[in-house]
Amino acid sequence: MILDEEIQDEQLRNHIYDQITPEELKEAITECKSLIRPHADDYFDFFALRYSYLRQFVPTFLAAFSFSSNRQHDPLSQIWGGGTLSSSDGQRFPVSVKNRMAVSLPRYFGYGQGVSFYSWTSDQFSQYGSKPTISTLRDSTYVLDEILDNETELPIMEHTTDTAGYTELVFAMFDLLGLQFSPRIKDLGGQRLYRAARDSEYQHIESLLSGTIKTDKILARWDDMLRVAGSLKLGWVTASLFLSKLKSFPQQNDLASSFAEYGRMIKTIFILRYLMNQPYRRKINNQLNKGERLHDLRRFLFFAHQGAIRQRHEEELTNQASCLNLITNAVVTWNTIYMEAAIAQLRSEGHQISDEDINRLSPTRYEHLNPYGIYPFDIEKESKRISLRPLHKPSKT
Repeated sequence: MILDEEIQDEQLRNHIYDQITPEELKEAITECKSLIRPHADDYFDFFALRYSYLRQFVPTFLAAFSFSSNRQHDPLSQIWGGGTLSSSDGQRFPVSVKNRMAVSLPRYFGYGQGVSFYSWTSDQFSQYGSKPTISTLRDSTYVLDEILDNETELPIMEHTTDTAGYTELVFAMFDLLGLQFSPRIKDLGGQRLYRAARDSEYQHIESLLSGTIKTDKILARWDDMLRVAGSLKLGWVTASLFLSKLKSFPQQNDLASSFAEYGRMIKTIFILRYLMNQPYRRKINNQLNKGERLHDLRRFLFFAHQGAIRQRHEEELTNQASCLNLITNAVVTWNTIYMEAAIAQLRSEGHQISDEDINRLSPTRYEHLNPYGIYPFDIEKESKRISLRPLHKPSKT
């Protein structure tokens, strides 16, 4: 009937009602619902097991394999990380011209205005994304953007931020996208933890659980939450745009409330794991420290106009942020290559250097760089280079 071209569109509904009774339509709708979605009493147990417990082990499982980014196929970067963990943070720069993204923030800009460059850093010290942001907005709005738009070979499965990058909505988004969110939360003792049901009892952590997850809220909008996750994964909408729209409502809408409820469950699981696992805490802290070291390098490289931005439009800011990322990665790459050559030379001379020692090194050093002067780019000459420059011998004094 629907495919019958002789029936006009405006007459189709009447033809359907003439041949199919309302009772038959209701039965068909009920049957479709049962095929699309399991019964609610079993559904929560299903996704709790499927999405909560299993996902804790996925980053560790994938980290056991050898992954590399576009530039980091050398053994040295593999010692620093497998490419599955990353972090992100904002870095503030003053603006010396009129710019609609610039805001006043006396703590960082004094009497002037400024913007932030929000950047993403892998555990191999490479930066795979950067974008200009408004300094007064929380970092959590943007944290997912470049992870979902990652065009490198880095198989990011786990991500960490400081407190500014965390909300319960972000916890929910990461989990629904199959990623592990591992922020370093300030004042962790003040966080509220939740149990799955009021009658649930946990022998050793009973005193820590002060809230109860409202599972009915999650179940009521679970299909919509999966649709949002699918739209983000396929790139139909950016995470920052979606989160901004959710936060723009004067009152929390039903979908945002469901996301937050699910995020509280994921946050509770993460905090308990964080408290019980010291190596896990150390891994998160080390990754955030890598981002801070890269911020020092970026600040050193951003020396023109006394470190102030003089771009007026958002597109120009985006280009400048991308160029800063490019130069930062170039320095990190150069340092990595020559550090590896220096280590190989020391080992050939009989010095014992373990991977544990190498893991403490950082390719973000810039004391040997001179940012001032004229930059010659003799491509023809450099393309004929068949070996690295000679290494400097340390002085005996």
